[in-house]
Amino acid sequence: MARVVFLLIPSIHLLDVAGPAQVFSTAADLGHAYKLVYVSAEQDVATVQGLPLRAQTQWPELDADDLIVVPGWRGPVRIPDAGTFARLRDHHAAGGTLAGVCAGADALGRAGLLDGRRCTTHHTVQDELARLYPRAHVVRDALYVVDERVVTSAGVASGIDVALHLLSVRHGPHAAGQVARTMVVHAHRDGAARQISMMFRHRSHVDETVHRVQDLIDTRFTERLPLSLLARTARCSERTVTRLFRDATGLTPLAYQTALRLERAEHLIAQGATTETAARDVGYEDARMLRRLRARTGARATR
Repeated sequence: MARVVFLLIPSIHLLDVAGPAQVFSTAADLGHAYKLVYVSAEQDVATVQGLPLRAQTQWPELDADDLIVVPGWRGPVRIPDAGTFARLRDHHAAGGTLAGVCAGADALGRAGLLDGRRCTTHHTVQDELARLYPRAHVVRDALYVVDERVVTSAGVASGIDVALHLLSVRHGPHAAGQVARTMVVHAHRDGAARQISMMFRHRSHVDETVHRVQDLIDTRFTERLPLSLLARTARCSERTVTRLFRDATGLTPLAYQTALRLERAEHLIAQGATTETAARDVGYEDARMLRRLRARTGARATR
C-alpha cells in the first residue's frame, strides 16, 4: 500500500490539502491501495480558513512508491527545521516523488530540489520564488510542472489536477478519469498541453455516449479496437459513433487511441524504458510505428 504523506505547515490553505487528499481517498475507494498520512511539527495545525487540523508528529518509514505532498500556506510562517528538508531530499534521492502545491514549492526549494529544475507556483508569488531560488527555472502561468519526480503547481484547485496527473502516471488515464468523474470535476484544465493528460484534454464534453466509448478505449487502448465494437458500446451505427466522437472531442476514435498510446509510451520512456519496450507495452508489435509517431509529434529523440 502506497502512502501519501501530507506535510502540514502552519497557516496552510484547506483546499491545498483537501483537493489532493480527496483524489487519493477516492482512488482508494475505487480499489487503488493508498493510505493518507498527515505529519507536522505539532499535532494541531492552524489553517488560513480557521478550521484547525490534527496531524501526527512522527514520520512513517517511506519507500520509493510513497508520495510526499506539501500544501501551500499563507506566509510568513514558522518553517520546519532543517531535518524536515533533509527528509524531503532523502525521499527524492531514494526514488520517491514530491509535490508542492502553491507555496509548497518553497519547501521544495529550501530542500534544494528546485535547483536546475522547471517549476511553478501561484501567479502572485512566482516572482518571489524566482528571487529565492535563482537556479530554478520558474515557468510562468502554468497549471503545474513535472520535472524528474518533483511536481509543483499553481495551487488552490490545481492541486486536484496534480493528484489526477499522478494517478494517471501510476495507474493509467482510465483510473484518473474514474476519480475525476466521481469527484465531478472538469477533466480539461487550461495549461501547457504536455502537462495535461490526453484523456483530460478531451473529457470536458457532456456527451455520455462518447464518454462510454472513451471509457472502453481508456481501459483497452493497447488492443485493436474495431469500429464495430465501439459502435456496439455506443449503441449506434459505426458512422454515427465516429461523428459523435469527432463532434465531442475533435478527434476520431482511432486518433484518440493513438494519442493515448503515444502519451503512455512517453511516460515509460521518461522513466527509463527503451523505445522497443515502450512500444510493446502500449500495443505495438515493434518500435517502428512508435518512432514514426514520436517524430511526427516532435517528441524527444528515441533512446
